Amino acid sequence: MDLNSLRQFLVVARLEHLSRAAEELHIAQPSLSRTIARLEGELGAALFDRGGRLRLNDTGRLFRDHVERALGELDAGRRAVAQASSQGLGAVRLASETFLTLTGPMAAFKSAHPAVELALHWSPPEDMARRLRAQEVDLCVASQPIHAEDLESVQLFDEAVGIGVPLGHPLAGRASVTIDELADQPFVTARPGHWLRRLLDRLFAARGLTPKIVCEADEHGAIAELIIAGLGIGLAPAFARRNAVSAPVAWIPVDSPDCRRTVTLYWSADSHLPTAVRLMRTTITNWNWSGGEPRAGADDRPARQA
Repeated sequence: MDLNSLRQFLVVARLEHLSRAAEELHIAQPSLSRTIARLEGELGAALFDRGGRLRLNDTGRLFRDHVERALGELDAGRRAVAQASSQGLGAVRLASETFLTLTGPMAAFKSAHPAVELALHWSPPEDMARRLRAQEVDLCVASQPIHAEDLESVQLFDEAVGIGVPLGHPLAGRASVTIDELADQPFVTARPGHWLRRLLDRLFAARGLTPKIVCEADEHGAIAELIIAGLGIGLAPAFARRNAVSAPVAWIPVDSPDCRRTVTLYWSADSHLPTAVRLMRTTITNWNWSGGEPRAGADDRPARQA
């Protein structure tokens, strides 16, 4: 049971599709099929159900969790040796749904620790727990809850989410707006799975409505530009409003207590965090999100949430 076979198994387990996994791994599909079959033979158990389409079964999920932890520990060992031999701080691998929120603390971190390599990974929240367990990334920042027992977390901030409209829009002068009043409005929003899209769908579904989506984009900046161009309106967090005060967009509060987001920092409870990662965790958890600067007098002891 070699490491390459285990890594290939994890890709197949994640995609549950042999041809797509083979394409991602840059190997021939028959070779990958033989690797999976050989692995199942060594274990004496099927890892996938093959009725109709490939599905990871309960045994496969159990094995996947152990393989992720094992390969994660191996990678962590390599990083620890590299850090010790170079006598440096190491590197930080940070995953997030959007990096617009993190530009302030990341800039401060790089200014204070210019020798530390910072690798940024876009990741949907449903992949974050797996990536932390596998130690593919060190820290994750999510605007949606991540449900996993083996993670530690600290809430960074909670904020209202409003509606952004062009300055000349009929709603621009309103003090607040209800979801029912937005039923026929064209929306510019994020793709399915993004926290912004999930919030929009949830708010409308609670009232038996479906949002009229005319455009999907991947980042807050692109959504804001499309709103300015008059293509539609869209949900906008208060953080984006504070950091784009000169943009020609009116921000209107939504008359709903559920129209909020909570941003949380996650890391693996089972891993020993390298020095650079702990320094980055400190920078993020000690950040003054309302003032856009470090918070004075804090240390590297973020609170643990259940």
